[in-house]
Amino acid sequence: MRIRKAVFPVAGLGTRFLPATKASAKEMLPIVDKPLIQYAVSEAISAGAEELIFITGRSKNSIMDHFDKAYELEAELESRGKRKLLETVQEILPPGITCIYIRQAEALGLGHAVLCAWPAVGDEDFSVILADDLIDGKLRPCLAQMQRVYQEYGTSVIATQQVPREEVSAYGIVETQPVAPGLGEIRRIVEKPKPADAPSNLAVVGRYILTPRIFKLLERTSGGAGGEIQLTDAISTMIQEQTVLAYEFEGTRYDCGSKLGYLKANVEYALKHPELADSFREYLCERVAEWNSRPRLAARK
Repeated sequence: MRIRKAVFPVAGLGTRFLPATKASAKEMLPIVDKPLIQYAVSEAISAGAEELIFITGRSKNSIMDHFDKAYELEAELESRGKRKLLETVQEILPPGITCIYIRQAEALGLGHAVLCAWPAVGDEDFSVILADDLIDGKLRPCLAQMQRVYQEYGTSVIATQQVPREEVSAYGIVETQPVAPGLGEIRRIVEKPKPADAPSNLAVVGRYILTPRIFKLLERTSGGAGGEIQLTDAISTMIQEQTVLAYEFEGTRYDCGSKLGYLKANVEYALKHPELADSFREYLCERVAEWNSRPRLAARK
């Protein structure tokens, strides 16, 4: 049991990063020297994906270009003897991986984006990865962790993490019945509840392994606020028919849909970068020392 197909909803406008995302996809924003979407693709491939299905929108051509072969660039690098850079470009997408691009004509929500993938996914189980959620899985990528759960239980798996109670209104929140440490069967899922109404503080993050039953349910899901079709609503119906597991992954998530989360990710990944780590750490130490040496302004009364 291996998930061969991975869906990447990348049609969002990225308004929180304007003007940087006015003419370029937010998923192409770099974390040090790789775009967000490349981290997501690498994670999917690490879990066995062979077909990558991108649900795109206007101004997303840069994603297609990134995973396409750049003949002129490769020829130029080779003629200049820049073998290391040439290998870096050629290794963006390993051999044997197929990319499929489907245009989402209207931005009608995450559920609608997933529904657009139906013709390419067919009747197979599949994964969904939101590139905004960059997850450092430490010893094993998040989706590879979920794949092991899927192989054991043979059912849908959703990545989750504990969040502060005051932040639950920014997430889909699940109520679970324990199955194993860090694993529970979802009994209820609520989209962006008020803290007082939340069934728990266990939040859904951007990694899903789903059965194709979700497509039929999405097809029947009516649009909510703004006419958007919510994936959460379809999952809420699916748990009445099938087992859906909530898995608390091991690792650190960076919300790169927010400016602060994006900056944190760049700092943390730079501190692990094989070429930059030492010099960047030295720079940060110098900045912290400089900051600590400044006289503090008296606290305002």
